[in-house]
Amino acid sequence: MFRRFAELYHYRELIRNLVARDLKVRYKNSVLGVLWSLLNPLMMTLVFTIVFSLMLPNNIENFPVFFMCGFLSWSFFSSSVMGATSSIVSNSTLIKKVYFPREILPLSQVLANLVNYLLALLVLFAMMAVFRIPFTPALLMLPLTILVQVMFTLGIAFILAAANVFYRDTQHIIQIVLQAWFFLTPIFYPITVLPKSQMILGMTVDIQLWSRRLNPMASLVASYQDILYHGVPTGLDFFLRTAVECLIILFLGYLFFCRLSPRFGEEA
Repeated sequence: MFRRFAELYHYRELIRNLVARDLKVRYKNSVLGVLWSLLNPLMMTLVFTIVFSLMLPNNIENFPVFFMCGFLSWSFFSSSVMGATSSIVSNSTLIKKVYFPREILPLSQVLANLVNYLLALLVLFAMMAVFRIPFTPALLMLPLTILVQVMFTLGIAFILAAANVFYRDTQHIIQIVLQAWFFLTPIFYPITVLPKSQMILGMTVDIQLWSRRLNPMASLVASYQDILYHGVPTGLDFFLRTAVECLIILFLGYLFFCRLSPRFGEEA
């Protein structure tokens, strides 16, 4: 695996070019271009604010900021996963003609969406200023939280990109899974509203606790909301547990991808 990391570093220029290509293709022939990465979260925030502030009122103060803290990270994750899932199949001609580390393809998708995410954070910071939400020292944890999410996103991206080469239904199934996953993640509602004691099959289950343990995105969104919305650092034990989970997922996902990658040329 260390040899493969060294090889990825050797191909760093190719990674940079693929990321630039993905960004150019995404906004090709678009009047607003990269501004769409800023307008999209704003429009979604407006829709959810109307629904959950006017039509179905809630008691969340400064709801637009609360929602955007979670939605931006979710948008980064879902866009990366969808793009990475089809990255091998859509570049099958390139794979059959030229040698390069195959993991570069899903990696470039994640990095391209990371660029969009970082740009969209500027909109969130502006919104925080408008709603007079203070910028606290907790922001120092933001780069670490983003790094942990990148690890988790890459792990899922590697698994799905490899699986889609052999089972093309993967790219259709993941669309449905992501829709359900969005509602199971506390993005437009605080995780504290989930019950701590719920009877399931005759057993008492802490839904709030297990939502965080079984759904790394729930933990990541909660971290973003702590840092940006509440202005407090995420608990160290909670953050380290999430980081370890994401690191394990990255390791297993990359191992799965590397085991199958020699057969991509035949199956893609």
